[in-house]
Amino acid sequence: MATPRLLEHYRKAVVPDLMKEFQYTNPMRVPKLTKIVVSMCLKEATSDGKVVEKAIDELSTITGQKPKMTRAKKAIAAFKLRQGMPLGAFSTLRGSHMYEFLDRFTNIALPRVRDFRGIPKTGFDGQGNYTMGLKEQIIFPEIIFDKVDKARGMNVTFVTTAETDNEGYVLLEKLGMPFRKN
Repeated sequence: MATPRLLEHYRKAVVPDLMKEFQYTNPMRVPKLTKIVVSMCLKEATSDGKVVEKAIDELSTITGQKPKMTRAKKAIAAFKLRQGMPLGAFSTLRGSHMYEFLDRFTNIALPRVRDFRGIPKTGFDGQGNYTMGLKEQIIFPEIIFDKVDKARGMNVTFVTTAETDNEGYVLLEKLGMPFRKN
């Protein structure tokens, strides 16, 4: 399998830029993307079991691999929730799948968001990881619009080896994430 375009860009352009910007002497200290987690939480799954199957099917189409189902850890009567009920799904992308997904996400899917002006810088967690939410799954070109019964949101988490939010921000920006210019 060929090396993804974004991975080549990371190795040839991003690593030297980050080494110069943060004065790293060893290239192994340069922050890198370790995984991308795409997850869906479905509150309507408590009343309709087929919703989770549909979400898993859509998530596998988007990510290119089979997602894992999440289940309730304990029963909560106020939410009509029993222990073990399916609640959502997630898919963890690593390696070449991760870089190909990031390339498609930044260059194809995000520009399809209505009134897109960039993603906010406020999604960092303090350790260089970034999480953003999407309101609907139809921004991905793999999803056929006519087969979608309901718009479902999802969270996309970018996990990095960066130690600070600034390092994580610079890494993701150099990888092509279109952050908002405020």
